[in-house]
Amino acid sequence: MSPERLALDAVFREAHGRILASLIGGLRDFDLAEDSLQEAFATAIETWPRDGVPRSPASWLITTARRKALDRLRRQQVGTRKLAEAALLAALEREEFSPPMESVITDERLRLIFTCCHPALPPEARAALTLRTLGGLTTGEIARAFLVPEATLAQRLVRAKQKIRDAGIPYAVPADGDLPERLGPVLTVVYLVFNEGYSATSADTLVRRELCSEAIRLGRLLVQLMPDEPEARGLLALMLLHDSRRDTRVDPITGQLVLLEDQDRSRWVHQQIDEGIEVLETALRRHRPGPYQLQAAIAAVHAEAATPAETDWRQIAALYERLAGLVQSPVVELNWAVAVAMVDGPERGLTLVAPLAERLDAYQPYHATRADFLRRLGRPTEAAEAYERAIEMTSNGAELGFLKARLGGL
Repeated sequence: MSPERLALDAVFREAHGRILASLIGGLRDFDLAEDSLQEAFATAIETWPRDGVPRSPASWLITTARRKALDRLRRQQVGTRKLAEAALLAALEREEFSPPMESVITDERLRLIFTCCHPALPPEARAALTLRTLGGLTTGEIARAFLVPEATLAQRLVRAKQKIRDAGIPYAVPADGDLPERLGPVLTVVYLVFNEGYSATSADTLVRRELCSEAIRLGRLLVQLMPDEPEARGLLALMLLHDSRRDTRVDPITGQLVLLEDQDRSRWVHQQIDEGIEVLETALRRHRPGPYQLQAAIAAVHAEAATPAETDWRQIAALYERLAGLVQSPVVELNWAVAVAMVDGPERGLTLVAPLAERLDAYQPYHATRADFLRRLGRPTEAAEAYERAIEMTSNGAELGFLKARLGGL
């Protein structure tokens, strides 16, 4: 691959969401921004090998996409135009577009999240729209993450963008009095962006570092914006604690997933662990524990164990049980079963996951968990069936290699 194409791929991975957020902020039109940016990338593929990589590739892409949007609007200027489109065209022609990317990009991303999480939008569309625009995920990747058909997810995205346009939903961080109403959905989508980076749905690598870093930056912004909200701090602590382990989650030689108990704990980022615990303790002092604070507390128990044998699984199981009382989720129940199994054995874990079969049949970790319980119980035939089911549902290369190795080792 040419150096120019490598540079373009790097910009796409690291800055796609930031660039798109800036474009949407100026154009106020999701589809126009996405189409114009796609055209800008196509132009870069043609011109960068000839002219060289620009000094600021992201700024070049923003400028080029802006010009593509202007060309599109001019071509459409036939007959009667909508006043909004005419005003946008006039603003673009007067160069009234977004300021330089470096000075506003963080704020633009936060505005984009609050726009996507407007209460007028259906809950199932909010996270999907944010992952599509800010995270740069494909429709297929998001559909797999939400366990829905790709066509269904595509319809949700179309309807959400139409709703934003037709209802005139503002592209802005809401007033202070409206922030609490949006906090829940905003925290959800930021965590989903992080999760997609931490365990990529579909990729050759398990971790997408740019998404993890992006989510943590947004988490810090939310804490600054809403310093009295303990759940904002809980989410930031949770992401910091998880992210401290990301470099040890993949074997550098085989590229396969490395389980928590097998990770080299000396390579965990302990400065990040200390920060995460400090942020969590600040949140807990407000005496309003919520789901993110409880999850962060679980991550802290793992992080504070010097060795796998020192992990306090009873405390983890108790925290998951309390979390299950706040969040009615079969995934939380699955994680609780895993913790209980570490205390009482895999037979107990298998009993606890049995009632989840129908609700989690389309969830890959459920089948991988069952397979592990059965493997530990010395039931290889049943374990093989569960591993095969998990493999069928896995599109990530690192996870796939790990599951196949486990299957082959039965």
